[in-house]
Amino acid sequence: MLRRRPSGVIAVFSGLTETQHEQLARREIPLVLLDPADVPARNIPSVGAGNWNGGLTATRHLLELGHRRIAIITGPDSALSSRARLDGYRTALDMAGVPIDPELIGRGDFLIEGGLDEARRLLRLPDRPTAIFATNDGQAIGVYHAAHQLGLRIPDDLSVIGFDDLPSVRWAIPPLTTIRQPLAEMAAAATSMLLKLANGEQLPQSRVELATELVVRESTAPPALPPA
Repeated sequence: MLRRRPSGVIAVFSGLTETQHEQLARREIPLVLLDPADVPARNIPSVGAGNWNGGLTATRHLLELGHRRIAIITGPDSALSSRARLDGYRTALDMAGVPIDPELIGRGDFLIEGGLDEARRLLRLPDRPTAIFATNDGQAIGVYHAAHQLGLRIPDDLSVIGFDDLPSVRWAIPPLTTIRQPLAEMAAAATSMLLKLANGEQLPQSRVELATELVVRESTAPPALPPA
């Protein structure tokens, strides 16, 4: 990459090693982090989304529908976004006076297979959840597959909400309710910051965080009434 003599570098959902930082710094090549996996070091400029608020909003949506047994499938513990979404989930439950059940916190990896495995475990609990917040859309698709394997209907027997709003999830059956992460706007903001740095301009702020948005489709509904 350095042989191409770039005007700047955007690193997406990843950090750089100390050596890589030094290589860029020596050549005065600016760096901007997009959706960094961890807290940026050295005051490196970064762009992210409101992950904590997104987790709060997703969980509140399920609470407002009447759910109380709400499970979450997190991403890797090492990912800043995963930790923030989990904190938002916990805050929403706490504000609603709903006790947090450790059994309902599934540890995922942001992959479909991880969502499938954790959803199977959650849905086989004696007192299974009536709703699952999958902290990315891939894991939500894994939840769909687990529900199908166990004979559960979405949203009749189980509500599911994801995070990202990838273009494909509107074509899921049923279309997925999710938290929209403004990916295109985040990329544009990172590029704008990089161009300013490349032109020798000072940034007004080193961290830009864009708002997430709840997109309600057909995978969430009030919980089914217990048999009379």
